Amino acid sequence: MTDRPRVRRSDATRTAILEAARERFAADGYDRATIRAIAADAGIDPSMVMRYYGNKEGLFAAAVAVDLGLPGLSELPRDTVGPAVAGHFLDLWEGNEVLTALVRVGAASQAGAERIQGVFREQLLPVAHRICPDPEQVPARAALVASQLLGLALTRYVLRIPPAVDLTREEIVAWLGPTLQRYLTAPAP
Repeated sequence: MTDRPRVRRSDATRTAILEAARERFAADGYDRATIRAIAADAGIDPSMVMRYYGNKEGLFAAAVAVDLGLPGLSELPRDTVGPAVAGHFLDLWEGNEVLTALVRVGAASQAGAERIQGVFREQLLPVAHRICPDPEQVPARAALVASQLLGLALTRYVLRIPPAVDLTREEIVAWLGPTLQRYLTAPAP
């Protein structure tokens, strides 16, 4: 007997399905990715995908489950929030195939757009509520922050525009941080 815990076969199957789904959604987009192709990539029968996730929508939601893990911004000095958010997102995005798939699919399908909207609503809005000076402006300010972050993600990780890819983390934080800071904390124009 070995001291290692045994991995249940169903856990290994779920992991294989999710990895294959992330890769397929990232490569093909939501509409072109099929349950059959994902199952083939995972080396399993398509019925197993349906057994665990019900349908393509359920699989997509599980494959691109996103926790932004936003830092406790309300504890930071107010004038450092923008750079902290920029740095956090860069750390989160680097090499994250789930987020790349989500942006790629979100730009091309309703299911992806709805998933991004859910992440925005559930994770970014509450943070903006804690920081923004005017509660009535929170949705607009959070949307502006999202536009910058998603724009960076699209150009750097999906489209891979060379100047965006070539920027260092420090350069991006220096350029993007003040913009996010202004969106979150500056007086309204």
